[in-house]
Amino acid sequence: MNKKVLRLIPALVFILSSSWAQKQTLDLKTSILGVYSKLYPDYSKQLQWVKGSNEYSLIEKLDGEDHLMMVRKNDEQSIISLPELKQAHEALANLKAMPSLKWVDPQTLAFHVGLKFFKLDATNKKVSQWASLPEGAENLEISPTCDAIAFTRENNLYVWQGDNFKAVTTEENEAIVSGQVPSRNEFGIHNGAYWSEDGKTLAFYQKDETAISIYPLVDVTSLPAKEMPIRYPMAGQASEHVKLGIYNLEQEKTVFAQVTGPRDQYITNVTFGPEGKFIYAGIMNREQNHITLNRYQLSDGAFDKTLFEEKEEKYGQWHYPLQFVPNRPNEFLWVSERDGFEHLYRYNTKGELLNQVTKGDWMITEILGFDKSGKKINMVGTANYGMDRQIYVADVKNTGQKKISPKSGVYTVKYNKANNQFLATFSSNEIAREESILAASGKTVKTILTSENPMEQYQVAKPELFQITAADQATPLNCRIIKPSNFDPNKKYPVIVYTYNGPGVQLITNRYNTGASTWMYTAAEKGYIVFTVDGRGSHNRGKTFKHATHKKLGTEEIADQLEGVNWLKAQPWVNADKMAIHGWSYGGFMTTSLMLKAPDTFKVGVAGGPVMDWKYYEVMYTERYMQTPETNPEGFAEASLLDKTQNLKGDLLIIHGSIDPVVVPQHSMAFLKACVDNEVKVDFFTYPMHEHNVRGKNRVHLMEKVLDYIDEKLGE
Repeated sequence: MNKKVLRLIPALVFILSSSWAQKQTLDLKTSILGVYSKLYPDYSKQLQWVKGSNEYSLIEKLDGEDHLMMVRKNDEQSIISLPELKQAHEALANLKAMPSLKWVDPQTLAFHVGLKFFKLDATNKKVSQWASLPEGAENLEISPTCDAIAFTRENNLYVWQGDNFKAVTTEENEAIVSGQVPSRNEFGIHNGAYWSEDGKTLAFYQKDETAISIYPLVDVTSLPAKEMPIRYPMAGQASEHVKLGIYNLEQEKTVFAQVTGPRDQYITNVTFGPEGKFIYAGIMNREQNHITLNRYQLSDGAFDKTLFEEKEEKYGQWHYPLQFVPNRPNEFLWVSERDGFEHLYRYNTKGELLNQVTKGDWMITEILGFDKSGKKINMVGTANYGMDRQIYVADVKNTGQKKISPKSGVYTVKYNKANNQFLATFSSNEIAREESILAASGKTVKTILTSENPMEQYQVAKPELFQITAADQATPLNCRIIKPSNFDPNKKYPVIVYTYNGPGVQLITNRYNTGASTWMYTAAEKGYIVFTVDGRGSHNRGKTFKHATHKKLGTEEIADQLEGVNWLKAQPWVNADKMAIHGWSYGGFMTTSLMLKAPDTFKVGVAGGPVMDWKYYEVMYTERYMQTPETNPEGFAEASLLDKTQNLKGDLLIIHGSIDPVVVPQHSMAFLKACVDNEVKVDFFTYPMHEHNVRGKNRVHLMEKVLDYIDEKLGE
């Protein structure tokens, strides 16, 4: 052998071993507090299209200061620096960082600092303040024309316009609430108020909560402790009565859509018509399996017509407002899962179906918008058994679509109608983050940023994605496993199964870190196998997949979780005698269910914020999936964990926030009482003054508690 080669071999060994030695240990504190800093890939701050132009902008550091940069092709121009912004208006003198900026038009940006609102002229760097909201203003909604703001104070709705604000509602009864999100963020509703495109009209929800029971949370920081009452409608009990208000800014007049039907029905899919005369709304029954699309007059709220109705055998989820086709005000796209997946259908305003626009074994997750001609619609949808998010384009007059994104993974996208291009952020299990501009064909026009994987600084293993078959012996289920970085197939490892498996949530995606919480890497480095399976009932796999659990929550999900356990037990490197399970919220329900319904499976369970009996959970969510205790007594009885405590064999720790307004503490209290009554030993820990989860620095304490408990009990 060549002597030079011989000399290189030990040097190469030294380099490789030194590289391995330089990798850091990912401690639990870093894994939790570093999620959005040390462990987050590099990214472009405030990357966005300049509205109405072909350019984009972002924040960059130049000479140590943040600059808002506009990019034209390959040329960058500084619009304004942070020091210049601070000097542009006396109210901004104490800014510590660049505020969130939004383009209103090619020359103007809007931003706010606290409750003060400003506009920045990008051509001359002048800043003007155009609004200042009163203290206590919440739920802010800026009009598309950026000259008015809707906001709430306590239970009433207001609009700022000109130099002052006006009351849209003046309800003295605190149980009548306007301008806030109704239905506990269900039905795809994220706003309590909606502006028309011309900014002349404001639609808003008003909910009458008078009949809803009051739940007594307790503030333990005062002396003595005092009540923090919330209104919380439990399954089968009285629900809210929702109305749709319409406020005309010019006339300063409020009317209500004349919606008929039961008081406890729901109003969804609120959309202003492009002609400026009508507002559209879906009226959904309390059972959530029937929706009627109605049209109402903006002028007086009078009912105009019913366009069509849609029914589902089990339940329906109609999340999206109407998408009116540009230049064709009598045509719109409607999202329905009537063929098993959420797809687009083209209707006219007579209520006639013209054609199905998209189809296939995938579902839309976001509508990006029409192209300039109005002939094509762009959207993001699933692929790869729901683990990918891909970019699709479809012709509105035909059925079918084309996937234009080039790689398997998750795309987050901003579409620009002006140049028919996409600002695309991409990641996968292999690529931490890429930012690029994609043409309508999917071809990369420009790469803006490619980030290194920050996890490569640490001694951790990459997650592995694979599939197993569900308990129905037919459906593929997505799985994730994280092993120790020094994994030895000849050893046997204890296991932590992390679970959720509930409606509306997907734990496993083909993105950076695969959706895994970073504490899982720390647990793996301690010598655990960390495993997750998204069983039937979870999100983004179509109607049949999610409807499998209807009226019987905690049955098919348990069967699928146990299929995951069976797969684990079949691996020679798994210690089947040392298995733990952990989950939060629905995952807490699943954890407790598995400890009681499959008591010989897991030696240890840690259930956070768990549902223990669905009759204690809120109306909208529970009744969609379980109906009511009166109409589905068998399903509620089977799912309840309060009468099954005697089955517990392993060690179980229950954790609950003391002021949890989502899964109220009564769940855990009732479970603990049942344990005491049955002389069953169980462990309990509460986080005083925390809500449904434990956030901030206290989350380190939480995960130390969880992992220490698992370490201790599995080690016995």
